[in-house]
Amino acid sequence: MSLASRIVGIPGLEVERVHRQKGIEIWAKPFHRPSCLYCGTDKLRIKATNTRTVKHSRQGNRVMTLHLKSPKYHCRECGRYFQHRFTGIKPRFRSSEGYRLEVFEAHHGGVTQAKLSRTHNISPATVERWYQHHNALKRAECANYTCPRVMGIDEHFFTRKKGFATTFVDLGKQKVFDVKLGRSESSLSSYLSKLRDRDKVQVMVMDLSETYRSIAKKYFPNATIVADRFHVVRLINHHFLNQWKLHDEDGRRNRGLISLMRRHEWKLSAEQRVNLMNYLSDYPVLKRLYKAKQRLIRYVLLKTLTKRRMARKLPGFLKLIEQLHESPLKALAKTLESWLEPIVAMWRFSKSNGITEGFHNKMEMISRRAYGFRNFENYRLRVLAHCGWDGIINRV
Repeated sequence: MSLASRIVGIPGLEVERVHRQKGIEIWAKPFHRPSCLYCGTDKLRIKATNTRTVKHSRQGNRVMTLHLKSPKYHCRECGRYFQHRFTGIKPRFRSSEGYRLEVFEAHHGGVTQAKLSRTHNISPATVERWYQHHNALKRAECANYTCPRVMGIDEHFFTRKKGFATTFVDLGKQKVFDVKLGRSESSLSSYLSKLRDRDKVQVMVMDLSETYRSIAKKYFPNATIVADRFHVVRLINHHFLNQWKLHDEDGRRNRGLISLMRRHEWKLSAEQRVNLMNYLSDYPVLKRLYKAKQRLIRYVLLKTLTKRRMARKLPGFLKLIEQLHESPLKALAKTLESWLEPIVAMWRFSKSNGITEGFHNKMEMISRRAYGFRNFENYRLRVLAHCGWDGIINRV
């Protein structure tokens, strides 16, 4: 390996001289002549020699610039001309692939365009262009991915003008599978109908959305629909707190009581339980609703049950829903009955949309850091770059 190969990391170079002033200037030339790109023969002559100036890397705080002698060859066999090819440097590019990748990974890690412009001696527009280029490369690599076995689907807000977007998450690998604009079947039908291997999706986790349930039944026929446990618990608490407001509006405003009412019964201390029961003793109907709510949440929080245990639990759950039909929580009972199969499916699986909600928080930070997006495709590429892969490109 030549000296240039050890210093620069580009094989086949011979260093002529090095200057270290403001930056690192390296003059080098090819170590040997290549074979013809078209016929493979070694019968080449040098017609002319040009000098290519290429930014390559940084050593310390100084940018390394290569001045490469680039011969133009003429093949005596096929009569064709071609320029010398350098490993890791594309034709007509003024920076090496390693340098572009270094800028991309720095910007991907949170370094601003303004700072990269100062440290790498390029313009902010160039940083953005290189970043979008590598995002497109990675997206092209992921384009052939098939649908995941366990998929989470949820909506999140994009802009006031364009509305909401739908997130598809691979819950098994904990990565964003894709993001599409819109949350209705009409806006997603074109994309969903072209998805590869839709029949391989076995589990779809979602909140209690009728739209997404109809989409899952139509486009993912082999998938078991599983309700998201967090949203079911939130629905139960929402209906109970509304009934509490009807019985005692002043008590509903008490933050201490709200904390006790929302908390699971088995997580209350002995003192907290006594205080709560003393309060509920003045409202017999509310006390019975509270007991029913706690029993209902115990059923909802069940998971990883065998089929035999599910068969033993199901009659008690159905009986509780029937009792709720005769109580002030009949609206809740109606919703639970319409979503009975997805809720019971929660007992079988441990997956939830918590991973999807976490990605939504990250997407919000991406949008804030970019001061918002106007172009949805740019937003989608940025989300897939940050949430859909490990952030390392192996292609140079």
